[in-house]
Amino acid sequence: MPKGYNGRILRVDLTSGQMQAEEPGEVLYRTYLGGGGLASYYLLRELGPGVDPLSPENILIFASNVISGAPIAGMTRFTVAAKSPLTGAYGEAEAGGFWGPELKFAGFDALIITGKAPKPCYLWIKDGVAQIRPAETIWGLETGPAQEAIQSELGEKRARIALIGPAGENRVRYACVVNELKHVNGRTGMGAVMGSKNLKAIAVRGTQKLALHDPEKLRELSRNLAELIARHGPNKVLRKLGTSNLIVPLNNQGILPTRNFRTGFFASAEKISGEQMAETILKGDESCYACAVRCKRAVRVSSGPYATSEKYGGPEYETLGSLGSLLCIDDLEAISKGNELCNRYTLDTISTGVAIGFAMECFEAGLLGPADTEGIDFRFGNPEAMLKGIEWIAYRKPGLGDLLADGVKIAAAKIGGGSEAFALHIKGQELPMHDPRGKIGVGLSYALSPTGADHVRAPHDTPFQAPGPNLERIAPLGILEPVPARETGPRKARNFTYLQFVWSLYESLGVCNFVAGPVWALTLTDLVEVVQAITGWETSLWELLKVGERAVTMARVFNLREGFGRKDDTLPDRLFAPLESGALKGVGIDRREFEDLLTLYYEAMGWDPRDGVPTRGKLAELNLFWLDDFVKAKRSKDTPQVGAT
Repeated sequence: MPKGYNGRILRVDLTSGQMQAEEPGEVLYRTYLGGGGLASYYLLRELGPGVDPLSPENILIFASNVISGAPIAGMTRFTVAAKSPLTGAYGEAEAGGFWGPELKFAGFDALIITGKAPKPCYLWIKDGVAQIRPAETIWGLETGPAQEAIQSELGEKRARIALIGPAGENRVRYACVVNELKHVNGRTGMGAVMGSKNLKAIAVRGTQKLALHDPEKLRELSRNLAELIARHGPNKVLRKLGTSNLIVPLNNQGILPTRNFRTGFFASAEKISGEQMAETILKGDESCYACAVRCKRAVRVSSGPYATSEKYGGPEYETLGSLGSLLCIDDLEAISKGNELCNRYTLDTISTGVAIGFAMECFEAGLLGPADTEGIDFRFGNPEAMLKGIEWIAYRKPGLGDLLADGVKIAAAKIGGGSEAFALHIKGQELPMHDPRGKIGVGLSYALSPTGADHVRAPHDTPFQAPGPNLERIAPLGILEPVPARETGPRKARNFTYLQFVWSLYESLGVCNFVAGPVWALTLTDLVEVVQAITGWETSLWELLKVGERAVTMARVFNLREGFGRKDDTLPDRLFAPLESGALKGVGIDRREFEDLLTLYYEAMGWDPRDGVPTRGKLAELNLFWLDDFVKAKRSKDTPQVGAT
């Protein structure tokens, strides 16, 4: 009997209505752990290249992992993965909350969903039994009313529900999936894939307990972690202000994205800061399952044009940036309303904000006019433009809404006229709210991310540029010296590569970045003990990091199959240009140095530096040689193939 996980994965064919459970075995679980690693495995095994992401042939995976659901802080996240309709590349997004653990309690570690239902439906899973139920009466509803209707129909107020709103139903290419109305699998358009399958929601309820290898040891580790979180400085700030605590520091550093990344300084940053939120509209902090950090914000605006309900949570840093500073909007209540609308409609706030910023710059450049915006002055700083833009996008309103719903890459190709310079994306996915001109490793992460620009697939540079506790926490990786945030070269390549494995491991293991080290309370060595106590495996940091590296490599192979390569591992031209104001005024990224850093990374990974194709030896070392047939044709013709079969 497995410990910590069920050993069961549910397959659902929406076309036929057939469902079956399979038991893959311990070797597969230990090799991939869950989350992104497990999802990559199944997508590579079962999804052929060239599939239309919005067709029934796409495969949608909801994956928990081998430790989620254990009663310890930060082990709650789950993955939604498929081929992305936004990029045409590997698609993956994580979320916290309670849904992932509840799936485990309901008897399954993951769901593999294929086909397309003939009519709108939702999936109901309780204690090992699954049903496909009609959803025609709730199709078209926003998330709040839809969730209430499902819970009422089931008679299960404690059912945890992951669902889509109008944006997912309308196949907005960056529509997201939300659970509990506020925990969001935000990026890469997984909500659009749900919508394309006529799948409104997945409701889960479980009453069974997980079998743990060493419950007493886990209780000890859980107590120690809770005590450490309570006194750990960064976690205390996170509890008090949430991720919104980043607004003022990043602005002071000159890397708070403003005016569509033209500058990193927003003069009104304090008006949208975590401190301002705490003093005005914050009504409480909230938690994910078993978490002592409580970093989630719940805000309320009681009346007026921006009335907002706390049941949709509150804006995190990324939203304060994407709907605030990026658009030069300093009205905190308007931003909170925008956040609520995105959660009601299931729109990724990052891509939504960047799409609106793109439209604002086009408007100011004369490429869009009042006839395109219903007479609204679509300039930076206008909250009305932001809120109307969200509504138009979610419902694909003919004209600007429908245009922006496909993402800035496609929109710029249609508008032309030089608008490509305003489209801030990588591989088709819009940039998050961290300017890499102040932290080069973040730029490398953006360029290399298989999902397109993403801020949580690798570490940020700033915590490791000076001696101190953060640097001490990565000493088990052999990283012993600080490296400045803007340094390029071999030291940055080495540090980035090793730390990327850690972040990738977290995605496969469902570990929250706001609990785990090296920045937050849980240390790398303690994480190894947690996995041992839950599963009973005599594991090590070496074995776990190899899971992280394996997941990075599988996602790379997925994208190589889809035609992506080195040409796509780059940054928008604007990031090579100097910032217009702020502490880093005049600073840009050196293109030549960045390209050399990219080459160093490829070589460190055991990939051909010409196009980032894994070598035969690297695939063998990672126990991924089954992927070799996928990449043979991608290897350069002059790459040595001695002994190849």
